[in-house]
Amino acid sequence: MARSGARAVGTIITALDRQAAGVSPRGSRRWSSIALIAPAVLIALFVVGGGIGFSLVQSLGLLPLVGEASLSLDAYVANGDDLVRGIGLSLAIATASTVLSCIIGLIAALVITQGRTTGRVVAGLSALTIPVPHLVGAASVGLLLSDAGIIPRLFGIPGTEWPDIVGGSWWIAVVLEYTWKESAFVALVVAGVLASRVARYDETAALLGASRARRLRHVVIPLARPAVIVSAIIIFVYTLGSYEVAWLLGRPYPEPLPVLAFRLFTSITLTARPEAAAVAVVTTLISLAVVALGMAALRRTPLWK
Repeated sequence: MARSGARAVGTIITALDRQAAGVSPRGSRRWSSIALIAPAVLIALFVVGGGIGFSLVQSLGLLPLVGEASLSLDAYVANGDDLVRGIGLSLAIATASTVLSCIIGLIAALVITQGRTTGRVVAGLSALTIPVPHLVGAASVGLLLSDAGIIPRLFGIPGTEWPDIVGGSWWIAVVLEYTWKESAFVALVVAGVLASRVARYDETAALLGASRARRLRHVVIPLARPAVIVSAIIIFVYTLGSYEVAWLLGRPYPEPLPVLAFRLFTSITLTARPEAAAVAVVTTLISLAVVALGMAALRRTPLWK
């Protein structure tokens, strides 16, 4: 019965999606979409592609600030140990922040779509969180949760007994700040998707006798999955390359990739510029790989097909 109910719900969702798609030919819609996004894509390719290309060329020793140009990989091996540690640390921070943000954001989106007072409050708090810069959020987390912060003082806990939330070896404060900010982003994105589609599908599934838990599993979660995947890609790429939060709330060593790149770029030694470019190129390659994996996962979702 559970499998047949799930198939019936899936069939109804597919039929309603096809009906809502309209009568315009697929080819015309495709060319219209390309025409709309073409200017933005061209500008992005010029700005982003030019910056990445310049960093790549400089990291290979072809545009040195001092000395003669020569093709080499010295910039990539000059900080080999720091680079490897930075990659591992950045991946850990980005993964933890993305997973927590998506879980909390999805729960918040489900609360928002209920339309009750609690949902309106959650939606309002999420909307207020979005405009707050990460720099302000990081400063607030530091003031609240450091060993000399407001919270330990309110509870009379000495700094020596307060856990190392800020500047600790687990980078808890960094992950907390990212999670607080980005979960609001996920909540609003997913809620926007669910609000326009979940009502009729959920009602149809209920009429077919599906329980609340089954509707959540076979209707709501599949509808939210594409939005969650897209949000996860954006959050992961952002947290991987974000500098200010890790610099303010993290430890001096090891350094995440953006902090390492910034330190090398601002070094008084001009020969460190290619090394900073090498870190930037590595960060970009990881981001592109994550985007490719995310898009592959997105294409595997039933609604994408």
